[in-house]
Amino acid sequence: MGPLIDPVTTDETPPTQADVVVIGGGIIGVSAAFFLARQGISVVLCEKGKLAGEQSSRNWGWVRKTGRDLREVPLIIESLRMWGEIEREGIQTGFRESGVLYVAETDSERERYERWLDMVRPYQMGSRIIEGEELAAHLPGATKQFKGALYTATDGRAEPQKAVPAIAAAARAAGAIIVENCAVRGLDRQGGRVVGVVTERGRIACESAILAGGAWSRLFCGSLGIRLPQLKVRASVLRTGPIQGGPETSAWLGRFAYRRRLDGGYTIANGQSNVVPITPDTFNFFREFLPAARAERRGLRLRLDHRFLQEAMTPKRWSLDKPSPFENIRMLDPEPVRSINAEAAKSIAEVFPIFHNMTITQHWAGMIDVTPDVVPVISEIDGTPGLVVATGFSGHGFGVGPAAGRLAAEIATGRRTIVDPTPFRYSRFTDGSPITIESGL
Repeated sequence: MGPLIDPVTTDETPPTQADVVVIGGGIIGVSAAFFLARQGISVVLCEKGKLAGEQSSRNWGWVRKTGRDLREVPLIIESLRMWGEIEREGIQTGFRESGVLYVAETDSERERYERWLDMVRPYQMGSRIIEGEELAAHLPGATKQFKGALYTATDGRAEPQKAVPAIAAAARAAGAIIVENCAVRGLDRQGGRVVGVVTERGRIACESAILAGGAWSRLFCGSLGIRLPQLKVRASVLRTGPIQGGPETSAWLGRFAYRRRLDGGYTIANGQSNVVPITPDTFNFFREFLPAARAERRGLRLRLDHRFLQEAMTPKRWSLDKPSPFENIRMLDPEPVRSINAEAAKSIAEVFPIFHNMTITQHWAGMIDVTPDVVPVISEIDGTPGLVVATGFSGHGFGVGPAAGRLAAEIATGRRTIVDPTPFRYSRFTDGSPITIESGL
């Protein structure tokens, strides 16, 4: 069972017409709806289950520039600005500018951080290496000495269980229609162009659609004949009760990572280990994902479980007048891997004795949507005018969410974009471009 999400009022039924339909009610989808409504554009958001029911409420809650792939840096800079603006408007996402640390335990780790700093220096983000007493001040009570840390003071944190409901409420106040338990079965196209979406509650005529379906985007695109290289990674997290005197700055130390929560507790995860379910798509996309698999081989645990058969038996095409796979499974709610969480809990207690007697109040897991180069697709799709896909955020989507949603909305409406969308184009997977990982970390 996932974490408890703040309640939010939604609409009972969708209208029959809108300028834009957003498919998916995570951080990207609600941010797109928020921006569109603020621009006076009629928008309907359809969520097959519950707003933020999947990864948007299950992530770490980091809002960071630190360690980003170079292609994402302009987008996260804009997103951090937007997080601050949203919070200052009284939209209570829990955002705080509290800094992020990547702590180096070895000389080689510190060297990697220094290389990343060299790459991002033109962006003047204020990231730097800290050590000694300055580092110790961010790690109160730590029993270990470290080689230094990559630190960005202007990075932040927010509350995943609050952010999507808060932004959704603001979008509705601006005129957006948001409907839960309303799966979009597919697109209505004329001459290849999107002229509407077909939901389980009827058709909505529209000029464009934004697919922000997270881990479901691959299946939706496949039903349209679009080959979207995307896999799922299961990430496990634990939450503690309040702990007095612990560190305020979010930090990654390899074996564990943590974030202070507004309720005084911590969100803790294993910073190195995630489970990759083996499914038919593992083989379908083997070539595309090979570079990423090599780069992350130490932290990935391949697992063959019920998902292989489940996904093999899931229909790839369906009639739009009958229930779709999105209605059969309203929400991905994977079991957390307790052993991975236990490793993180043991490791954090070894470094911070204050965590020895922590009360673990909940474990959960989420399915992360991953692309071969670990960079999202925020793009129109050649051959399907009117469709914008915003997916594959590879575990980085929460922090970049507001700007990513805005970028998708701008592409969908033909407006000038907040950043250059070229790095996020879908065609990089079809035009022979090499698949590269550009982060220095």
